[in-house]
Amino acid sequence: MKMGFELNLLQTQKLIMTPELRQAIQILQFNNVELMEFIDKQLEVNPFLESVDNKSQEFNSDEEKTEFDNKDDSDEIDWKDITEKYDDLSYKAYEKAKDTDDKQSFESYTSKKMSIKDYLMVQLGVSVKTNKEKRIGEFIIESLDNKGYLGCSLQDISLLLNEDIVEVERVLRLIQTFDPIGVGARNLSECLMIQLKEKGIQDKNAYIIVEKYLEEIATNKIQKIAKDLHITVSRVQSICDIIKMLEPKPSRGFIVDSDNIRYIVPDVTVEKINGEYIIIVNDNNLPLLSISSYYKNMVNTLDDKEANKFLSDKLNSSMWLIKSIEQRRMTLYKVAESILKFQRKFFDEGRTALKPLILKDVADDIGVHESTVSRATNGKYMQTPIGLFELKYFFASSINETDGDGVSSTSVKTQIKELIENENPQKTLSDQKIAEMLSTSGINISRRTVAKYRDEMRICSSSMRRRY
Repeated sequence: MKMGFELNLLQTQKLIMTPELRQAIQILQFNNVELMEFIDKQLEVNPFLESVDNKSQEFNSDEEKTEFDNKDDSDEIDWKDITEKYDDLSYKAYEKAKDTDDKQSFESYTSKKMSIKDYLMVQLGVSVKTNKEKRIGEFIIESLDNKGYLGCSLQDISLLLNEDIVEVERVLRLIQTFDPIGVGARNLSECLMIQLKEKGIQDKNAYIIVEKYLEEIATNKIQKIAKDLHITVSRVQSICDIIKMLEPKPSRGFIVDSDNIRYIVPDVTVEKINGEYIIIVNDNNLPLLSISSYYKNMVNTLDDKEANKFLSDKLNSSMWLIKSIEQRRMTLYKVAESILKFQRKFFDEGRTALKPLILKDVADDIGVHESTVSRATNGKYMQTPIGLFELKYFFASSINETDGDGVSSTSVKTQIKELIENENPQKTLSDQKIAEMLSTSGINISRRTVAKYRDEMRICSSSMRRRY
């Protein structure tokens, strides 16, 4: 076997993603909030980038200063007129807002929501008399979980605070009378019992059902409960209706520490004006970027090669960033325009008119790859005259109809939901019956598919929806 050193040339084709291309793809995936955060970071690290908004404000302030400096010094100031104008030294924030461009926002008139623990602390302060009761009460309130339940046992609190367990239980009973009713309960049954007592319910069967038959209520086994308690089915049904009106989570409506509320900012807005739909890419909250003329001139005048290379790289990066943001805006507009063209009946008639649509249809329409459409629609929302929808909502699979045309799965789900909402509570519709009713309207769908769509919409089965 011959062995040796050889030099061979081999020509191959490879797809290499440059850093600029990766950045463009990343920017296309960003929604408005993420893009705003990314731009703020780039403004900090790239000296070539400038925000036009800030620049225009500086320009306006310089212009006003120049006008003030160029005033004729010979003009006399009427100090009497000025003192009479400002003779009232009281605070006039609202009148100032009318005279200037600064307008008071909606947040100026809203107050911050109080957390449930702060709300309970206020009630505790006016309910206890001794420092010992206050100390125990504060410890119990701080031990509440996100639902408003007590997260530890009375024995543990007694050992940690070195207090009598009877005293701890007495303070707990006091806290359970606070608003919201049911707070401080140790489990769901106790929480519901506290609310039943507060409503003045005298029927002992209601307390027995809450204590022993919560699982049967969840599965709608009304007949079993009636048989065990030797009462009528209608009586059990009325008791269950009262129980279902109670609040299982007393902390609902209050701010808890683990809340991470994120508000949706629509990336695209579609408005109907004079019978025509107008598409607006929502980029008003994004700053307008420009290239700093100071650093641009420095590139041409600087002699240091390393510094010149650094500035050139930053210049190219800033120009590519501005181009990528503009390209993202145009891609979003084209995708929204294509969706509007395919789903025009949806915007005119509602959710039942949603047609089947796939990424390839939109990609072929605007002349891009499917992955580009996927990135442009991922995590982005469209504000329409009939509500706020994720762009992915408009892409739905197709279900064949008897006439050969297709109908979207979202439209089928809407029809299933409408049938269930209009059903007779005493004679609920089974999945097979719903499939037969849909087949009469031209939609061929199996019972299993109906059950699948019903589960996706979190709708109970017919047996659990039935009322006696």
